[in-house]
Amino acid sequence: MTAEPLERSVGGHEQLTGPGPYPDTLPLALRTARESDLPELRRLDEEVFQEFAYPGFLLRQFFDMHEEHFLVLDDGAGRLRGYVLAATRALGRDSWILGLCVTQDRRRHGLGRELMTEVLARLRRDGIQVVRLTVEPANLAAILLYRSLGFRPEEPDGGLRPDYFGPGMHRQIMRLDLPGGP
Repeated sequence: MTAEPLERSVGGHEQLTGPGPYPDTLPLALRTARESDLPELRRLDEEVFQEFAYPGFLLRQFFDMHEEHFLVLDDGAGRLRGYVLAATRALGRDSWILGLCVTQDRRRHGLGRELMTEVLARLRRDGIQVVRLTVEPANLAAILLYRSLGFRPEEPDGGLRPDYFGPGMHRQIMRLDLPGGP
């Protein structure tokens, strides 16, 4: 598997009048993460996930291991506005989405869908057959997004896993079977 260059514009909006550009109106480039993005990835992860953010060393290792499936939304002004990270098993045809986020000011514009669509296309191209993820059961917006992409609760128990990340940290496990392959 080799990293495929990706850089395309997404989420562009008409510029507002006045002294701009305004951060939420800049067009975004959807591209593969770069090593130079790591400090900004850490900032973004902490902004969105707060106490559940990945430590910097782990983001570094994820980048080293899964670079071709680590995609970002770059606003061109030095800030990342979102990312998706998928990890694949060394053996087998399974993958896990380890992170999906979009900054608060860029939500509800289809950017999470853009990130997921691109990473799922890459996983399919690489021969992955099953993609799983976890989501907080009360995060209805995320669950609706995942369902609209074809994810369903993992069977046989309906996907709800009490205390998955520790006491009181329940998760819904969702699964998508990818058709086709390379």
